[in-house]
Amino acid sequence: MLLALSLRDFVLVDSLHLDFQGGFTVLTGETGAGKSITLDALGLLLGDKADYGQIRHGAAEAQLSALFDTEALPALQSLLREQGLLGEDEHELSIRRIMDAKGKSRSYINGQTVTVAQLKHIGSHLVDIHGQNEHHSLNSEAAQRQLLDEFAEAGEAAAAVRKAWQAWQQAQQRLAEAQSQAENLTVERERLQWQADELAALAPQAGEWEDISRSHDVLSHAAELMQAAEAVSELIDGDQGLQSGVHRCRQWISPLLKAVPQLQESLDLLDAVEAELAEVGAGIRDATDRIDMDEHLLQAQEARMQEMMGLARKYRVEPQDLPAKWQAVEAQLADLEAAADLEALAVAVAECEAAYVQAAQILSEKRREAAVRLGEQTAAHMQDLAMQGARFHIELQAAAPGAHGCEQVQYQVAANPGSPLRPLNKVASGGELARISLALQMVTSRYNAVPMLIFDEVDTGIGGAVADTVGKALRQLGQNRQVLAVTHLPQVAACGEHHWQVQKHSEDGHTVSRIAVLDAEARIDEIARMLGGETITATTREHAAEMLALAAGD
Repeated sequence: MLLALSLRDFVLVDSLHLDFQGGFTVLTGETGAGKSITLDALGLLLGDKADYGQIRHGAAEAQLSALFDTEALPALQSLLREQGLLGEDEHELSIRRIMDAKGKSRSYINGQTVTVAQLKHIGSHLVDIHGQNEHHSLNSEAAQRQLLDEFAEAGEAAAAVRKAWQAWQQAQQRLAEAQSQAENLTVERERLQWQADELAALAPQAGEWEDISRSHDVLSHAAELMQAAEAVSELIDGDQGLQSGVHRCRQWISPLLKAVPQLQESLDLLDAVEAELAEVGAGIRDATDRIDMDEHLLQAQEARMQEMMGLARKYRVEPQDLPAKWQAVEAQLADLEAAADLEALAVAVAECEAAYVQAAQILSEKRREAAVRLGEQTAAHMQDLAMQGARFHIELQAAAPGAHGCEQVQYQVAANPGSPLRPLNKVASGGELARISLALQMVTSRYNAVPMLIFDEVDTGIGGAVADTVGKALRQLGQNRQVLAVTHLPQVAACGEHHWQVQKHSEDGHTVSRIAVLDAEARIDEIARMLGGETITATTREHAAEMLALAAGD
């Protein structure tokens, strides 16, 4: 929902800040006082084309900003987070736009620069303005289709059609690429086959290079290892070796223990040294027993290593990576063979097409049934909104298959008895368009996720009981979303839960507009003015108070 709107140096406004509430808010004021300023500002914040003539005379730039709460809009939050415009734990959305007198416009979302296209796309999730064609989302075929699908509860069916369409298009693309590149694919397949055969002939195994390298190191140093082992063994175990020397030391020290008991510690150390030397000797003997002096095995390993290094250099990989290279070439070859199988690709296209047709038929059936119900219910509400005899029809026109199905959705209206049905976006009267939109909203309010609705000129050409019906309908819509209506009729104004008044006056030789939030007494005066003109009498005040009381009672 919209939390706040701030304007500076915009049209007749020098400075304005408005805090918004939920429910139904009415905006009233004399003709020419500037009621459209608020809507124009919101339109710019939602991505309308900048009009630099809207900068207040004498100012260098106009600044507009709005603050929204997106907590109830998870889909919009996901979109914003994908674009890096909203933190994980954030739900408030700030939109700001600056237009300067030099003809430049800058737009920001949560402090980050964005394009006008981004503003328009994100704004379509936040506010829907009814009554002025340039803002009216229902003039868009996409919006009409989406509203019908929501009313039909066909979201899953529509998603299935989009998914099937993408699969079909991808299958067609793969077939077309294979057909156009058949010769190139043949050459590439031959190249990969040659590589696969060469690698298969070598058949490198995972871990083989590491095992051969370790074994080769041992075999190539076998003689040196044997020589070193023999020398160390002689030094430890020989007649004059270390163990013999330790033994003699014990023989010299042992007889002296009775006279010098402290020598026991030295004897213990000699025992430990003798044990350690024995372990060293045993380890050396074990190592030499494992050494294989097989010259033929050494030559075979050297030859295998040369083959692996040669092929690794050829394919510019490390020898230990040859098994992975072999697997990669085999996988590429399999993919290429599948891609070159035109018959299989054609079968895949046919299967994807059949799946798409089936999904599209399910969606079409849901749309046809819902179009009748939505048309009838909307037309019924239009009769109560000073459009007696008007008709509303949803035409499903056959269209080429696409991501949204096999039909074009078009809302059609005949505003007067005997008039032909015409597309909704061709309806000339702003007031009629607003009332048609109101009728649609009354039917689809629980399906439409846009949290704020604005109605401008909704009361054009009506009065009396019809105006009262319009006011009650707007108040009812305000029960589950924000509704703002610009109105000239006291019957509509009386139904508002909140009431703002626009006034225009002169300050220091300049004309400025002000918007005031009216309390209970001020509301009576404003509705009395709307009833009787500038001269407010006790009778008009009583009538105004009665209208407010009746509206509140409803």
